[in-house]
Amino acid sequence: QVQLVESGGGLVQPGGSLRLSCAASGSIFRINNMGWYRQAPGKQRELVANITSGGSTNYADSVKGRFTISRDNAKNTVYLQMNSLKPEDTAVYYCNVNLVTISSAWYGGASDAWGQGTQVTVSS
Repeated sequence: QVQLVESGGGLVQPGGSLRLSCAASGSIFRINNMGWYRQAPGKQRELVANITSGGSTNYADSVKGRFTISRDNAKNTVYLQMNSLKPEDTAVYYCNVNLVTISSAWYGGASDAWGQGTQVTVSS
């Protein structure tokens, strides 16, 4: 019913930049929070940043001042601008969208959808 398509990952040198995008499509009635998580090898998935429907943002301490999350509500898309990348940012990045589908709109039930993941590798 709902698809999330991520793009923008890749290999970058330390200090470089990447921009991730995640577009949601399908039977969407309303999108609430949108966010990015990451999972490095051998580690648990962790929140990187999220943004509410009103534009309030929240960041992990490890990325504050380097990463910027934004969204385009008209396009149902969330972005993650990553600057000053470090080797420890290497991970698979997943977008997460909390949304209400058309079929659940009558009772307002929200659920989470996840992207397929995109690899970000920071290495010289």
